[in-house]
Amino acid sequence: MHKPEFSVECFPPQTPEGMEKLRSVRARLALLKPAFFSVTYGAGGSTRERTYDTVMEIVGAGLAAAPHVSCVGSTRNGIREILSAYQARGIKRIVALRGDLPSGMAETGEFSHANELVSFIREETGDWFHIDVACYPEVHPQARSADIDLSNFKRKVEAGANAAITQFFYNADAYEHFVEAARRINISVPIVPGIMPIASFSKLARFADSCGAEIPRWMRKKFESFGDDTESIRAFGLDVVSELCQRLLAGGAPGLHFYTLNQAGLTTAIWQRLGL
Repeated sequence: MHKPEFSVECFPPQTPEGMEKLRSVRARLALLKPAFFSVTYGAGGSTRERTYDTVMEIVGAGLAAAPHVSCVGSTRNGIREILSAYQARGIKRIVALRGDLPSGMAETGEFSHANELVSFIREETGDWFHIDVACYPEVHPQARSADIDLSNFKRKVEAGANAAITQFFYNADAYEHFVEAARRINISVPIVPGIMPIASFSKLARFADSCGAEIPRWMRKKFESFGDDTESIRAFGLDVVSELCQRLLAGGAPGLHFYTLNQAGLTTAIWQRLGL
């Protein structure tokens, strides 16, 4: 039985002020000793340089980083270049994603699906990288069915993925059923729950609607009852997410991956509640 692995995710800031803030957040999160910091990649590769620069800062601070690499809007040569750059800096872990099409972009580029990207990374770099991929306990919003979505996940694993990180969710049953379904079709890689701390219900609702994550009705009603009482929203959110994490770990989840949104407070509070 492996010891659970805990990690955090941030996004590349758009401004010098944002980068300064992220340095402060990163220093606070580093005190938690996460296994790695993952760094996101904008739609259509729109943050490629900023993702690279953010990753280099994290590595320069002596911390482990796992850059996202997205195939939408990318060329083989472009992916080859960024993989070589990460290899040259000794980075051993990446998160391989299909990524989102930016508004107005009609073509996906030279890769259409994440399994093609995973295959390409393996062809180019062998076993150099530990590759994480995404999966969706509540079904990808563009998938025609749960079975098709699960088959897509299996293709990524068969292409060479080492592990998966889920979209965030608040229904532990959905995660448990998803893992059981994956195991039934011989997907054996670790499936790490993605955890979204809750600072603002209105922002959370927008996120959830855009990515197909369900906010259970009882949670929505409770949040709505608080109106603009941000302290009550934060306190309730902390309780809900901490209890979710406790249940997942007790049920054998191989770790937790926190979507920090470049904030340290809530992730730190949950980490402490869990005794990590």
